[in-house]
Amino acid sequence: MSPTKPRVALFVTCLVDLYRPTVGFAAIRLLEQAGCTVEVPRLQTCCGQPAYNSGDRATARDLARPVIDAFLGYDYTVAPSGSCAGMIARHYPALFDDDPNYRGRAEALAARTHELVSFLADMRGMTGVRARYEGVAAYHDSCAGLRELGVRAQPRQLLGTVEGLTVKELADPELCCGFGGTFCVKYPEISTRMVADKARDVEATGADTLLAGDMGCLLNMAGRLKRQGSAVRVRHVAEVLADMTQAVPPIGDA
Repeated sequence: MSPTKPRVALFVTCLVDLYRPTVGFAAIRLLEQAGCTVEVPRLQTCCGQPAYNSGDRATARDLARPVIDAFLGYDYTVAPSGSCAGMIARHYPALFDDDPNYRGRAEALAARTHELVSFLADMRGMTGVRARYEGVAAYHDSCAGLRELGVRAQPRQLLGTVEGLTVKELADPELCCGFGGTFCVKYPEISTRMVADKARDVEATGADTLLAGDMGCLLNMAGRLKRQGSAVRVRHVAEVLADMTQAVPPIGDA
């Protein structure tokens, strides 16, 4: 790792802020362990992804501008979410393709934006963590993290160093859980079928814990598992890697 500490801005994400602040604190702990100075810009807002995915580019741009203004001055922007990181890193430049004032700024921010676990492994060279978690976990690959940012091996690599933890693969770890942001609202019947299939896949592994890196996926899968009476615990991968699972109960249990 570099002897100098990079300044990292944590993009907390709406769902972490509103439903699971512990994930934000876990992200800060991990980033500091990786030798970073972490700041949380107070003026951050939604990244604009829900509006963008719904075709409302005007609202998405209105939301994206203050994000660019708040985060551009840092060495890196890191988010504990593949979908939000993917929005900034992959879609912001095109969102401002006809705006000469923000196109270059959007490109600059996009180039410095990363999903949390991939940043730790790929940018900071983290190969292991000091954490313990007794159990057997299945890992779900979120669509945006996997397909837009290439997040797959990194969480498995770091989870493999957690004492007491065994990781089992789902039969179809790369299949969508059915959340898809506004997809689950527009197509509830299809979404319900998809998350039911995912829940069956999780149960079939015999795992007692389900992990993922996106709160949208986790809330969706936790809700389905709870409604069908499953005992599987659901957690964000950052909570396990940061050894903070004692801080809060599993997602959906509180």
